[in-house]
Amino acid sequence: MNQNKSVKIRFKGFTETWEQRKLEELTSIFDGTHQTPQYTKEGVMFLSVENISTLLSQKFISKEDFNRNFPVKPAFGDVLMTRIGDVGTANMVRSDRDLAFYVSLALLKPKNVNSLFLTSAIASPFVQKEIWKRTLQVAFPKKINKNEIGKVQIYCPETKEEQLKIGQLFEAIEKVITLHQRKLNRFQKIRTTFLQKMFPKNGETKPAIRLTGFNADWEQEKLQNFAVRITRKNIKKQNNRPLTISAQHGLVDQTVYFNNRVAAQDVSNYYLIKKGEFAYNRSTSKDAPVGAVRRLVDYEEGVLSTLYLVFSITDPQHVDPNYLSYFFETTGWHSWILERAAEGARNHGLLNVSSQDFLSLPVMLSSSLEEQQKIGEFFQKIDDCIILLERQADLLKQIKSSLLLSMFPPSNAE
Repeated sequence: MNQNKSVKIRFKGFTETWEQRKLEELTSIFDGTHQTPQYTKEGVMFLSVENISTLLSQKFISKEDFNRNFPVKPAFGDVLMTRIGDVGTANMVRSDRDLAFYVSLALLKPKNVNSLFLTSAIASPFVQKEIWKRTLQVAFPKKINKNEIGKVQIYCPETKEEQLKIGQLFEAIEKVITLHQRKLNRFQKIRTTFLQKMFPKNGETKPAIRLTGFNADWEQEKLQNFAVRITRKNIKKQNNRPLTISAQHGLVDQTVYFNNRVAAQDVSNYYLIKKGEFAYNRSTSKDAPVGAVRRLVDYEEGVLSTLYLVFSITDPQHVDPNYLSYFFETTGWHSWILERAAEGARNHGLLNVSSQDFLSLPVMLSSSLEEQQKIGEFFQKIDDCIILLERQADLLKQIKSSLLLSMFPPSNAE
């Protein structure tokens, strides 16, 4: 039995040696059903890989099938771990209700190890490396066989008390992360709802939700009446930051977003876009079915492929740029674009919308610049809250990762 003492961070009062054990020594390991189940409207909840984070599902099997196919049943304190596809994610069962599970999950019944500690240990870099070594990389999807799970090495403190404290710490961190994620999800749903209701629907002249003090009808105006196309080239090579449009993050640095430079080394023939100007990416995606329009806000300048359509507002006293950027996050302009693009075939997901057609796009505008500005400010405050919550969630995840690295022995332990 190998032993290890090189844990960087420990709870005060614990100095005992950690022991290296195999999972098959610490747990009994069982497969889920290999058969595609006959689903029912109610009965015993049926879990698969996609349910590992919550251990909740909308799929059920009958009690009869459960009793017939699951001689060994999950119980409170057991650990389920993904073994096909997303390999090596674990969660502890915290319910006494019956649970059925597919072969993509493995059931680990602890024998002489704390369940919370086991769940945290599986997430540690050393155990993840062990799991990865035993995963069939050539299989699609990737998988780890049940007998290989048992051979995975795991380090354990000798005392159950230290195991419990470590498990409780990571459980508390995970709860805080979950709470932040739920709050973030709520804000994102609120944002989506207001984008739907604070701009008029097609054929209507007033939004469903209106800011106090504004009652006048909105008007439809062509984009070309207050915007002009920009075809400025980067001839003098004054900028070498290639940008790309992310439907969720806006105009971003291509090398940061992709962790790679997709653009050509010579970008002298690219469009030079300046802060405050807009760009339309005609490429379609799940998040942007008619392409995406985003405004440059994070950099003073950048360069874009000529496949993009770049434009700027010519009369900011008539149309608020911030308002317009949020208008393009609604679906109110989608049907108009699709009607123009329907005549020609898409070229690898690129809509055949000409610059002339795009600039004749009708935009719904409040006649009051103040209302436009207040709408833009309203959504900017929501976005600021979302950014703050994202940063907090990322920080908590970084803290968890750092503790997993420091509170469990390193992979080169001897």
